[in-house]
Amino acid sequence: MLKSLSIKNVVLIESLDIDFSKGLTVLSGETGAGKSILLDSLGLLLGCRAESSLIRVGADKLSVTGVFEIEKTNKIFEIAKKYTLDIEDDIIIKRTITSDGKNKILFNDQPITLKLLKELSQNLIEIHGQHDNQGLLNQEYHCSILDEYGNYPTKLDSVKQAYHQYKHALKELKTKEEHFNFIKTEEENLTHWIKELEKVSPEKGEEEELKNKRNELMNAEKIIDKLNTAYSNLNGNISVIDCLTKARNAISKANEIVNGKYQEIEESIENSLYSLNDVLSQIEACSNDVSLNTNDIDNIETRLFLLRDLAKKHQTDIDSLPEKLEELKRDLNNIQYGEEEIKELRQKAQLYKEEYQNKAQELSLLRNKVAKTLDKNITQELPPLKMEKARFETSITQKTEEHWTETGCDDVCFKVSTNPNTPLGPLSKIASGGELSRFMLALKVNLAQNSNEETLIFDEIDTGIGGATAEAVGERLSRLSKKEQVFVVTHSPQVASFSREHFKVEKKTTNNITTTYLTKLDANGKLEEISRMLAGETITKEARAAASVLIAKNTSDTLF
Repeated sequence: MLKSLSIKNVVLIESLDIDFSKGLTVLSGETGAGKSILLDSLGLLLGCRAESSLIRVGADKLSVTGVFEIEKTNKIFEIAKKYTLDIEDDIIIKRTITSDGKNKILFNDQPITLKLLKELSQNLIEIHGQHDNQGLLNQEYHCSILDEYGNYPTKLDSVKQAYHQYKHALKELKTKEEHFNFIKTEEENLTHWIKELEKVSPEKGEEEELKNKRNELMNAEKIIDKLNTAYSNLNGNISVIDCLTKARNAISKANEIVNGKYQEIEESIENSLYSLNDVLSQIEACSNDVSLNTNDIDNIETRLFLLRDLAKKHQTDIDSLPEKLEELKRDLNNIQYGEEEIKELRQKAQLYKEEYQNKAQELSLLRNKVAKTLDKNITQELPPLKMEKARFETSITQKTEEHWTETGCDDVCFKVSTNPNTPLGPLSKIASGGELSRFMLALKVNLAQNSNEETLIFDEIDTGIGGATAEAVGERLSRLSKKEQVFVVTHSPQVASFSREHFKVEKKTTNNITTTYLTKLDANGKLEEISRMLAGETITKEARAAASVLIAKNTSDTLF
């Protein structure tokens, strides 16, 4: 529900801060007082087009702020989660428009786009009258409205699951067919590529090994020189081996004198001699192993070039070439079994399609049954609203396969006719005004228990009616307000008498500056305003008596 509204510098409104409550709220006032400005301001919170001409003369910007209290079941939570918007308690929407045309929208202090504002606000407020571009007048929502009225979530979920199963099977089939068609046309190439890779026989890690080998060959002379230096230092003119041999012999003779006292030293020297001799053998072998053949470098370069060319050709790296070879072999092998697999996938997709169609058909039958009930109930609401000749019908037609969705195969459209012998037409195409608003009222009375919107606003729903018909409108608005917050802009005293809260819109001019004000009426103020609506400019005793009777009759639960 709309808890409060703050309006700054919108046309004739300089500053207005209003708190609202649940139930039925009436806005009344003389023609031209500025009631439409309030609705224009609310329209800005719904994502309506903003023009700098709405900015009050002398101001450089306008702002409208609405505070909403919402139920936890409201779909706005799903939308907010989708766009990572934070909602803790209340929702605060603020829209600012500057004289240079800049537009800023905040949702709980988080900037959002105008498109997102429209999507979010559809679950907050619905205005019938000057802002008939949302909710029930948009055929896109008629199917979901009918489903909410029918209240069969399990059936809807069943159709949704069947649809996604079917679409997944189609996607799987399409992917497999595209791949099969590709490898079928590439069969000759596959054979060639496999032979080419098998001939080269690439190995994982080969590139790094070849690079290291190439580096060794390119530096062969340096390596041999260093190895020779090491060898000569160990066994050259001044030989480490000779020195160790002499040292070992000296320790050995000492051991003979002291009966092996230095045996461990002698053995350590002996081990060092063995190790050094082994090192010398290794150096000698490594030196002999180093190749000075430049042809080996050419061979390595040729091999690397060939591997890189194959990797580029198959859009991979050299280490992945062995895996690519196995992949190509599988693709070639799949040609033999691919047709059978595709046949199985087609059968699978057909089964899921039939399952979806069956469930969608069951849902369609249920919708048609619910539609008849809805049509009957709405038709019963029309005569008291002075629409005896009007007809309402829920049209359900089947969509073509390319338009099937997770909600089924039905195209739902609310159609009406307001005059005898006039063909039914879409609800969105009938004439606007009080007649349209009464149609919407009849529909909303029946849909209220499952409606997404928590606030409904009816603009001059009493146009062209009075007496018992106006009272019937007021009674239905009051009934509707038991489930949803309802606002009505009215000139009808009968409608106004049902209000739980009543605000009077007035226009005052001071020093050639005109300003619109909004005043919340107490019990006496409501009596005087309804008396004015009954009698006109001069309020009579009889008018006050009649107003008192209306109020007593229709607002037993009114709180002021």
